[in-house]
Amino acid sequence: MSTSVAGVDDVTASEPSLRRFLAGLPGVDQVGAEARAATLATRSIKTTAKQQALDTAISMIDLTTLEGQDTPGKVRALSAKAMRPDPTDSSCPSAAAVCVYPDLVSAAASTVAGSGVLVASVATAFPSGRAALDVKLADTRDAIEAGADEIDMVIDRGAFLTGRYSQVHDEIVTIKAACGRPGREPAHLKVILETGELATYDNVRRASWLAMLAGADFIKTSTGKISPAATLPVALVMLEAVRDFRLATGRMVGVKPAGGIRSAKDAIRHLVVVNEVAGPEWLSSRWFRFGASSLLNDLLLQRTRMLTGRYSGPDYVTLD
Repeated sequence: MSTSVAGVDDVTASEPSLRRFLAGLPGVDQVGAEARAATLATRSIKTTAKQQALDTAISMIDLTTLEGQDTPGKVRALSAKAMRPDPTDSSCPSAAAVCVYPDLVSAAASTVAGSGVLVASVATAFPSGRAALDVKLADTRDAIEAGADEIDMVIDRGAFLTGRYSQVHDEIVTIKAACGRPGREPAHLKVILETGELATYDNVRRASWLAMLAGADFIKTSTGKISPAATLPVALVMLEAVRDFRLATGRMVGVKPAGGIRSAKDAIRHLVVVNEVAGPEWLSSRWFRFGASSLLNDLLLQRTRMLTGRYSGPDYVTLD
């Protein structure tokens, strides 16, 4: 059921306008959202539909490594895995993207060139967002110049939680402008809300709308560095937001849950929520992603079991 959102065409970037609009968004029924997410999580998918769901989930993964010990060699290996998740089975789809720090974008970009796998890079002083705007812009431009197709930026949660909505809005607008690539489509901008720090579903809804009003191509739950990260009720609230934003403006925005999604079962539960809440149009990597590292391995193991009837051990897949 859609939430009625009035006055979106009249919103400006001014603090009073943003504050008035965001305060006027309908509140989230916490009990209802959690109950609906729990109900949808019990949906059972079998046989052919499950095989399709596993392949769909694989094709939506942003295969991610964001560790201080990352090296060009590790990123090249991860990029090769993104292109051919199961080297023994050419029918297995590739992942959607590889997500790395800006200084490792070139290693990923050179590896996946021509494959269709995208390169995403975290930027804007990830994961804290605690840096001056010129530093965040330099971070973004470095990633773009190195070959990033997508930028995953973090919002200033301190500014959002203290009601400085225009600051958050304007920063997103500025970073999006820095995503331009001469002669090519601009890099897509994913805006990380860090929902674990937003505390309430109402804040998740407001932050989602704020990011979309500022031009986000995707809204993303988490950096993966804060707990809780992605949860099914939070994904549901964000999917409601993109659905209602499209109804109000005609523009589709993607959703990316990230952090803590490790099993095929969890991934399929998210796909059910996508279908039931936002609609089947969001069931593609153009509009829905999983930010994950270990999830791919479990999807591959489950996929092999569905195809062969045998469950392979963990040594069947590479450790990332």
